[in-house]
Amino acid sequence: MKNISQAPITDWLPTTLKEIKKRGWDELDIILFSGDAYIDHPSFGAAVIGRVLENIGLRIAIVPQPNWTDDLRDFKKLGKPRLFFAVTSGNMDSMVNHYTAHKRLRSNDAYTAGGQTGFRPDYATTVYSRILKQIYPEIPVIIGGIEASLRRLTHYDYWSDSLKSSILHESKADLLVYGNGEKAITEIAKLMQKGVPIDSIKNIKQTVFLTEKSYKNLKDNAIKINSHEECLKDKKKFASNFKTIEIQSNSIKAKQIIQEIEDNLIVVNPPFSKTTEKELDAVYDLPYTRLPHPKYKKRGAIPAFEMIKFSVNIHRGCFGGCSFCTISAHQGKFIVNRSEKSILKEVEQISKANDFKGIISDLGGPSANMYKMQGIDLKICEKCIRPSCIDPNICYNLNTNHSALTNIYKKVRKMPQIKKAFIGSGVRYDMLIDKKGEIKKDKLEYSKELIKYHVSGRLKVAPEHTSDSVLKVMRKPSFKLFYKFKSLFDKINKDESLNQQIIPYFISSHPESTEKDMSMLASETKKMNFKLEQVQDFTPTPMTVSSVIFYSGYHPYSLKKIWTAKSKEDKKRQNKFFFWYKNEKNSTYTYKKSKK
Repeated sequence: MKNISQAPITDWLPTTLKEIKKRGWDELDIILFSGDAYIDHPSFGAAVIGRVLENIGLRIAIVPQPNWTDDLRDFKKLGKPRLFFAVTSGNMDSMVNHYTAHKRLRSNDAYTAGGQTGFRPDYATTVYSRILKQIYPEIPVIIGGIEASLRRLTHYDYWSDSLKSSILHESKADLLVYGNGEKAITEIAKLMQKGVPIDSIKNIKQTVFLTEKSYKNLKDNAIKINSHEECLKDKKKFASNFKTIEIQSNSIKAKQIIQEIEDNLIVVNPPFSKTTEKELDAVYDLPYTRLPHPKYKKRGAIPAFEMIKFSVNIHRGCFGGCSFCTISAHQGKFIVNRSEKSILKEVEQISKANDFKGIISDLGGPSANMYKMQGIDLKICEKCIRPSCIDPNICYNLNTNHSALTNIYKKVRKMPQIKKAFIGSGVRYDMLIDKKGEIKKDKLEYSKELIKYHVSGRLKVAPEHTSDSVLKVMRKPSFKLFYKFKSLFDKINKDESLNQQIIPYFISSHPESTEKDMSMLASETKKMNFKLEQVQDFTPTPMTVSSVIFYSGYHPYSLKKIWTAKSKEDKKRQNKFFFWYKNEKNSTYTYKKSKK
């Protein structure tokens, strides 16, 4: 792995006409617009899609963070692509990137050089797409990435406090790719190379298209959900839609989803079957420089890159199904693994970087410890409609053996060039200790390996709350299990003569959480001598159970009413309970009764 100054500019995908000419190209096949700075690394979606398309012989350029406020020269500078424009807001929803839970502008942007703000618009995917359709109405625009993925149907937008229609409808794009888009974008590109027009591409899995109500080629088993107009009129109908969307997003044999809007239909095709280990290895084996583009050299470090530059992502997907989390809605609940060989190869590659000091910052994924886990009998999984494999209990059909992961930890730490390999991803302790407090051999071995060798002094875990009623809505285990895990953590530390801390994450103002619940949380954490640092106020993001409850007041599965703190004052009061130690005079054990 070279430093920026050592690598020729042609090692990156081109971003300017000068760079295109250096490659000897006189035409581009696809131009990708991104709200993030261009970091040529497999942790950044724009780079992955660019490299995947390049790998099938296409000429790809990236326009990172185009200026949308001037004469739009950034949208014109590379001209027209032969096939299509691809658009993403970047690795985050642009509104989450811009605003805090209290809707205040953030002071930095982790995906921009120097951490500077102001380099992407609100609702970036929509803004970029509309500009491109205005300038080049004849050129197809395909949107993707997490912002497009999570806004593919009628969704609640916290920042405007309103229901918005599918981003495909709002952005005027021609097609939407949801989830991890390598397979879909490759199939689309291959069809368009053959001359298939974009308005004829309607059968690719993991895509969303807009069509007339008279469209006849819908699947026989397609599911029709409540229209956008019905959702605007009736919050309960909006809530009930989500159950269907979530179940189909996480089904092996998913069905097509249809939603009416005005005189049109939004059609969501089912996702692809799970990516294989070989396919995922191939994505990570593409010729990334693993570095930011040299154009940012004088603009300062890119915080998101600095955070992950010496980390290794070992799997995709999460079967936790937490109500407030978007991972399964985007990546799916079925775990997609890299091979041990691929993981060790990346560690070896990282170790050769000039500025590598022997520390791997993370060996993880969406969760730290779901590697290689799946259903024992996949035929049972084919019929399953549970949004979580571990809530309200661990599925009897789920293989939770940690041995393969433990072996990777051991092999990485024994590599001569590695001083330490830390686990920065959150550990799901509810898969280590059962409800009886028992721990099986493979999980005990994993816990000892993790705590003895892979904790940088502080281990992150996420109980999220202490109230069982709130945790039930969150799809998280009882807080009693956290006590049991902490006992295990403390015992291993004592046995190994270590002095490490466990750092719990908590959320305030989540649906069902009252000030009484937060008062009890303060009491519980005070008893355990925690002075909380890793806390957040609940932020509703598109396509989560919690956001649906926040807006509608109804749980999408039961359609029962659930109370949520919504006002700025209520949210601030709940958040204050985290910080009882800063002002002991605050009413830690008193609360204002919340109406439910």
